[in-house]
Amino acid sequence: MMKMMGKVKEMQSKMKEAQDQLKDITAEGESGGGFVKARANGNKEIIGLEIDESLVNGTDKEMMRDLIVAAVYKAISEADIKAKEHMRKSTEGLMPNIPGMDFSGMM
Repeated sequence: MMKMMGKVKEMQSKMKEAQDQLKDITAEGESGGGFVKARANGNKEIIGLEIDESLVNGTDKEMMRDLIVAAVYKAISEADIKAKEHMRKSTEGLMPNIPGMDFSGMM
């Protein structure tokens, strides 16, 4: 029983450490052929947004909004993929590998 408790504490420690590192993972999404670029971290927070000057000076605000939303969505999606991969690698060997069981919700 004590051995199992030690494993649980080790797993909790590894999970906490891996979660703390998510802020250092970055992903980028772009739209409009690179006119809009968004950066997100592993916590799915937008940490940067670049908009080409030609879009800012344009009059089509609806298109600019659509491009921003698309770039942000792509960045967050990519950050989510990278975060899940990071958590999988960080907890490899600690979490049971049971087919059909998804432990990614523990993040």
